[in-house]
Amino acid sequence: MTIPADRERFRKFLTKKGLRATNQRLAIFDAAFAQTEHFTAEQLLDYARIIDDSVSRATVYRTLPIMTESALLREVDIGSGEKFYRPNREGDRTQVAQVVCVDCDRIFEISAPFMEWYGSTVSSKLGLTPVSQRLQVSAYCNAFRQTGSCPRRG
Repeated sequence: MTIPADRERFRKFLTKKGLRATNQRLAIFDAAFAQTEHFTAEQLLDYARIIDDSVSRATVYRTLPIMTESALLREVDIGSGEKFYRPNREGDRTQVAQVVCVDCDRIFEISAPFMEWYGSTVSSKLGLTPVSQRLQVSAYCNAFRQTGSCPRRG
């Protein structure tokens, strides 16, 4: 679900960078913010083309770094060679831990409010201020290991 404040943040960031808010970029933004699960660049291309069939692969790949630089998207690297993305919605500032299922490469996010305290505590001991942090756990799917099928696999 796209929130007008998020779309406006995107427009302002584009203007600040000297870029235009084209129909393709806005379709990419709307497609990204319609997602509730993590997605890849290729998946985003498919979603954006549903909104505007003129969206090009090149524009998606050029827009993703802009959206991550603006903090509108979070980029997640699970070590599989492919990056995943998820919207950073206005007001959605809770600390999360990522749990990656190594059986299906699905990414789960759980609230981890302790991370802010932990990052501040360990950084301050070194006289530093934390800028970002992440906790990522790789895990096996117990159901997959027992039955050969994962109930979460989409």
